[in-house]
Amino acid sequence: MNRDWIATARTLSEALPYLQRYSGAIVVVKFGGNAMGDATAMAEFARDIVLMKQVGMNPVVVHGGGPMINEMLDKLGIKSEFIRGKRVTDKNTVEVVEMVLTGLVNKRIVQAIMDEGGRAVGLSGKDDDLMVAEADGPELGFVGKPVEMNVQVLRDLFSAGIIPVVAPVATGMDMLETFNVNGDTAAGAIAGALRADRLLLLTDVPGVKDASGEVVTQLSPDQVRAMIADGSIAGGMIPKTETALEALEKGVRAVVILDGRLPNASLLELFTEHGAGSIIREPR
Repeated sequence: MNRDWIATARTLSEALPYLQRYSGAIVVVKFGGNAMGDATAMAEFARDIVLMKQVGMNPVVVHGGGPMINEMLDKLGIKSEFIRGKRVTDKNTVEVVEMVLTGLVNKRIVQAIMDEGGRAVGLSGKDDDLMVAEADGPELGFVGKPVEMNVQVLRDLFSAGIIPVVAPVATGMDMLETFNVNGDTAAGAIAGALRADRLLLLTDVPGVKDASGEVVTQLSPDQVRAMIADGSIAGGMIPKTETALEALEKGVRAVVILDGRLPNASLLELFTEHGAGSIIREPR
């Protein structure tokens, strides 16, 4: 018998405790980065999400779309400025952001999941007031931070056997007000409101690295704060780890920062003993 077949059967058998462990669990997956622009990577990601649903989990996909937004703004001749790593979003820009995220990007992910045999519905934070935001700072314009979450619509989709795919666009307190929300921030807010079992932040790096450049596979919140303070965690990893800490405070059991470029990264994290990336949780 082919040894590859035997190895595949052994892998499936070894996954049983993890399949049992996550049956019925809510897992929020933030999808973004280079994988979004690659058709093969998109299909692999969609297949992983469909498999999660098939084995009894309740996945929620929250996505970004920075490169697609940049491309559209360039076509329209709208220049972008960034402050603290966040896009300054005026009225013209927020209209483009909403169009790209809720239209092009969101429906592309929905279609990929459907192509792999799943059922998916795309929505944004505006739908059923899922995510209500206020301005993150006057200098950023229509960049928002979530202040009110209404996640019943997601639970309704779970019950119907449907995978929610959420674009990080939020409604504001004022009539017809729209906010652009950072994708990681939106994923953390949704995971916290759902008290999710896991929040997976897929990135373009292997995980959280220490001062020597080695990936740290397990971290406590206190260790994360210390690494931010001493500069080991810097740059774009700071907002991701801060999102992780906020999600844990809201009741998420664990947050994992992992490399979305790795094939089947989410499955490796959830269904194998080795896992993938850096898991952040309270000490057991």
